[in-house]
Amino acid sequence: MFSAGHAKYLPKTSGLCQKLLDNELLSEISSYKNVSEEIFRLAKFVDKFGARPSGSVILEDSIDYMIQLTRDEGINDVTTEELEVPHWVRGNEVITMLKPRVKNIDLLGLGRSVSTPEDGITAEVIVFSNFEQLEATPLEDIKGKIVLYDPVFTTYGETVVYRSNGATKAAEKGASAALVRSITPFSINSPHTGSQTYDGNVTKIPTAAITLEDADLIRRLYNRGETVVLNIKMSSTYDTKISRNTIIDLKGIEKPEKLVIVSGHIDSWDVGQGAMDDGGGLLISWAAPVILNHLNLRPKRTIRSIFWTAEELGLIGAYAYEEKHRNESSNINFIMESDEGTFAPLGLAVAGNQEARCIIAEILNLFASINASTLVEDDSPGSDINVIIQTGVPGASLHNANERYFWFHHTDGDTMNVEDPKELDLCAAFWTAVAYIIADLSVDIPR
Repeated sequence: MFSAGHAKYLPKTSGLCQKLLDNELLSEISSYKNVSEEIFRLAKFVDKFGARPSGSVILEDSIDYMIQLTRDEGINDVTTEELEVPHWVRGNEVITMLKPRVKNIDLLGLGRSVSTPEDGITAEVIVFSNFEQLEATPLEDIKGKIVLYDPVFTTYGETVVYRSNGATKAAEKGASAALVRSITPFSINSPHTGSQTYDGNVTKIPTAAITLEDADLIRRLYNRGETVVLNIKMSSTYDTKISRNTIIDLKGIEKPEKLVIVSGHIDSWDVGQGAMDDGGGLLISWAAPVILNHLNLRPKRTIRSIFWTAEELGLIGAYAYEEKHRNESSNINFIMESDEGTFAPLGLAVAGNQEARCIIAEILNLFASINASTLVEDDSPGSDINVIIQTGVPGASLHNANERYFWFHHTDGDTMNVEDPKELDLCAAFWTAVAYIIADLSVDIPR
């Protein structure tokens, strides 16, 4: 995930772009008119497999299913690349507030969290709104206590650090466990899981997310001077397994070595169905070569669809792909990813130089009729693709009307009920058409 906090919007008509792009190129871009729609199989996919955690058998079964589905659609240029991935399995998880009254606290353990002792951890809670408060508090005031971080959600990129790094920072101050107010702007008493890592030689302490409602309750009690005592019981296992990135190529007819990549990740968290994160992004990226193959449309460059594995536990598949294909990175013309919802498409968030953004802006002008012509300037527009964009490759993520995305993100609520069939189809059509135009242009996207 990423923060759009520093993104800028490129005006639909830009004098700078008129100067950078010659009239012949502008005319060529405007000649691409056809947009195609396809109703496809997200519901069948997520209903069949449900959650697809990194390292699980169900994830590998879902990869096999997508490979066979692709071949059934007449595309046989499908390969996989094996890599070692984390395999963290959630066990039983219970938090009970013992003081000032008895209450069950809903939770979801965070990825890679260690287990508690069998009898759990019983300790007083100390609450911090930010890391600065934690650092300013003497170690003796924190040692042995349960740290609760309760930052108010601003943007995902700004707030997620308390989930990602909170346990390590609390452990450095001697805490016995770390909890975080779920990283979401909205809740109906639903905890949100997510990845976290333990840094260096720090003592690994159990860590979990709790709901906004319970975090705010504990904060109110704490501010009144009440002593809040919790008992936390969590269990899990952790090892590694072998998984696969999946690569589908629709070969270009003039420059087959040049690639326009569309992508989404096939793994998910172990809660919900992984429909929104990232079943929708996976399926529209699968649909791009399939739709074009059905229409017998072959662009000049190859359209490559990638299903990243093990995104949720640290972009593992993306890092493995970048390392394996580093010598070929000059052949990546443009890379795209959908991993923040497939709600109504609005345009693209684009990383690249100004000329690259101008070309993409002109392409997006073709989609004004479906209100998908907005270009957001963002140097880190995705999750997996950022691994490759930071090497200098231009790219983009789907900019969509995802105001409710983080309501359901990493929760049991990430199911097909979140998806709108018409918006999903529109995303597939938009994604396919944009990829085709970029792959078929006479010029490469500049770096």
